Amino acid sequence: MAFLHKKKKKKNSFFRKSRNYLKEYDYIQVFAVTALLTIGVVFIYSTGRQVGTATALEAWIRQLQWIVVSFGIWALFAAMDYRTLKPLTVVFYFISILLLAAVLVFGPRINGAQRWLILKPSGLRLQPSEITKLSLILFLSTILSARGFNINKLRNMCLIGISVLLPFLLIAVEPDLGSSLILLPLSAMIIFAAGLRWRYIIIAVSFLGVVMTAEILNEGYEIYPLLKNYQKERVLTFLDPERDLNDRGYNQYQAKLAVGSGGMYGKGIGQGTQNTLGYLPQSVSNNDFIFSVIAEESGFLGCSVLILLYLLLFYSMLRTAFLTPDHFGRYIAIGMTGIFLAHSFINMGMSAGLTPVTGLSLPFVSYGGSFILSAMCGLGICQSIYRHRHDNYNY
Repeated sequence: MAFLHKKKKKKNSFFRKSRNYLKEYDYIQVFAVTALLTIGVVFIYSTGRQVGTATALEAWIRQLQWIVVSFGIWALFAAMDYRTLKPLTVVFYFISILLLAAVLVFGPRINGAQRWLILKPSGLRLQPSEITKLSLILFLSTILSARGFNINKLRNMCLIGISVLLPFLLIAVEPDLGSSLILLPLSAMIIFAAGLRWRYIIIAVSFLGVVMTAEILNEGYEIYPLLKNYQKERVLTFLDPERDLNDRGYNQYQAKLAVGSGGMYGKGIGQGTQNTLGYLPQSVSNNDFIFSVIAEESGFLGCSVLILLYLLLFYSMLRTAFLTPDHFGRYIAIGMTGIFLAHSFINMGMSAGLTPVTGLSLPFVSYGGSFILSAMCGLGICQSIYRHRHDNYNY
């Protein structure tokens, strides 16, 4: 009897520990990201049915495979102590730099750009720029949280600047201006959280304004043009949407028509006409322009639900940043928020005519494995930060 009582006690202890462990998780994050991934699969399936090609029809299946793998990675990072990653962040950063360099040497040129590495023999495409966003966040968080590190010293500012500039230039050369520019807001958010003084912020903004003005004049007078012709046309078309409706401005114009035609409740999933009739660029309608498809088929109501889910995700991550007393964890959570905020704003704004057309995906909704893998890694780390928010830290 004593043996049975002891066995029952151990069993109860196991369930109690499991219950306490599960209570540590941030279920707002879990709910938001699961809902976004589900919406993504539904509309990737919808666009596949409308486009009708074999590649498009199978896209939702490949997306599900990426989601299953990424959830496993998320669970792994969520269960571990994120602080064990700190000694490895320098290694991750330099591996990502090497991958970016490898893309420029070995990457195939697709539509005039070298952005991917082909993994043989599977044939899967890896986009190192997506991995770089996460590795840069971890690297900056490690540096800025180091004992005695003061961001307001000139040599430390230079170190941070070089750390951001190196991947920025490698990605811009591919060329992938959209992904390279994403590195700037996420870095700025982390640096601001690290306590950069306001006078340096004002100086930096003023310097950036001068550089941007000089670059605009440089491109306008074609003194030493840095932008490719298609990149310049994207900017000019954004400033003047009716500049070239038959060519450069066509995609964004049709995307805006799709958004506006959805009305309050939309035309129904799979019933959108802009994508079915080929007015949206069908090769990227499940990626760059998926928000247009969502807006047309689910209307204002569906878009509102989508935006609400993103706001929940941002809230959960910023809450994690405020709750943890660990600077390393706080900077990671803020940096990941910066990625998702910039991606979602630019992608939605692109379809609504608020931002220029770029190849940035809508987080967890657009088709694409590289971004989902890196994003779920980052979310798993944020979940680990939330779970360890009550731990004692030695500074």
